[in-house]
Amino acid sequence: MRGLRRTHYTDQLGPELDGQEVVLMGWVKDIRDLGKICFFVLKDARGTVQVTAPKAVVGEELYRVISDLGRQYCVAVRGVVRAYPEAPGGFEVIPREVRVFSRASYPLPIDPTGRTPAELDVRLNARVLDLVKEDVRAIFTVQHEVLRAVRDFLSREGFVEVFTPKIIATATEGGAALFPVDYFGERAFLAQSPQLYKEELTLSFERVFEIAPYFRAEESHTRRHLSEFIMIDIEAAFADAEDVMDILERLIKHVFEAVKERCRRELKLLGREDLEAPEVPFERITYDEALEVVRAEGFDVPWGEDLPTPALRALGAKKPGFYFITDWPTASKPFYIKPREDRPEVCEAFDLMHGWLELASGGTRVNDKELLIRRLKEQGLNPASFEHHLKAFDYGMPPHAGWAIGLARLMMVITGKQNIREVVLFPRDKFRLVP
Repeated sequence: MRGLRRTHYTDQLGPELDGQEVVLMGWVKDIRDLGKICFFVLKDARGTVQVTAPKAVVGEELYRVISDLGRQYCVAVRGVVRAYPEAPGGFEVIPREVRVFSRASYPLPIDPTGRTPAELDVRLNARVLDLVKEDVRAIFTVQHEVLRAVRDFLSREGFVEVFTPKIIATATEGGAALFPVDYFGERAFLAQSPQLYKEELTLSFERVFEIAPYFRAEESHTRRHLSEFIMIDIEAAFADAEDVMDILERLIKHVFEAVKERCRRELKLLGREDLEAPEVPFERITYDEALEVVRAEGFDVPWGEDLPTPALRALGAKKPGFYFITDWPTASKPFYIKPREDRPEVCEAFDLMHGWLELASGGTRVNDKELLIRRLKEQGLNPASFEHHLKAFDYGMPPHAGWAIGLARLMMVITGKQNIREVVLFPRDKFRLVP
């Protein structure tokens, strides 16, 4: 950069620096040339600042460099801060030197100022440029703070962060929604969950969590499904569904509090200044009670079936906040969920909902090997395919429970976005493999 080094980000400037020389680096957001004076807005990762160049002050040569700038040019500005009440923020920068690092090609596929709206597909096709808009970038700054809060909370609760394989030989939860992989001539799959590994790790670490990408080759093309997604998973030894529901609701409350404290600027950009942390404990309703509600709304859902989206919307209209649905039919949940001893047709499973949107699933796990084998067979799965997992149950598998929450769906709730693709940097679905 030939001797120039940034001294400040834009959010570190203010009228109190009047008269101080600074070096800024970023991109031209917008520019106006009025003949004898030129204004441009410089943006960086933290904000914007107005650069004001009167021709009589900066001279003909520098004025020509500035007037030749275009939107999205990458530049460095060396200049002096001037307190000026009429400028945005009460100050501006008078340039002494402007250096162009790179130019942008025209026309740009989308308007980086955001004044001309673009359809979501158009934005995703030019995602790198879309992210220069402050309100879009704010989503992912919030996500960073969400993940930091999650790690802080779970670490304080005694959980150890782990990483499990993403190339596997056996379907974790059965089903056909798997992406096959040629693994040195053998058939393998991309992992759809860390479920079996995290259960096995309770035998040694007792409490583990993982934040990682997973993959499901589902045909669903909705505003809440993707083929690649980030999950936050936990598993805890010597715990049941009630214990991990308590952890989950306290985690959600902590995340909301952290975001509200650390992301005031981003929440304002997203129109979410009114975000409040939910009260705990969350309401708990059973599957049977949920069924009564949706049937009263005219949905004829047979007992034992999952709740279809229209029925969930009706339920969410009555319960717009966070709540748990518990005691699901055993046959509707994966083989590793423990049936209730007093009512085996119902299991110790739960879903965390926000309105109509499912955010997390979890429950008490089966820790008895013979029961697990029976549950595998009941779901049409071959126990031989789970040989390595079943061996762990010969080594003193503790009672355990856990859950998984989708990061993107949690981000939808926090940011108020209605399409999951808006809260993922480079979403993958049936129709999108690039960029």
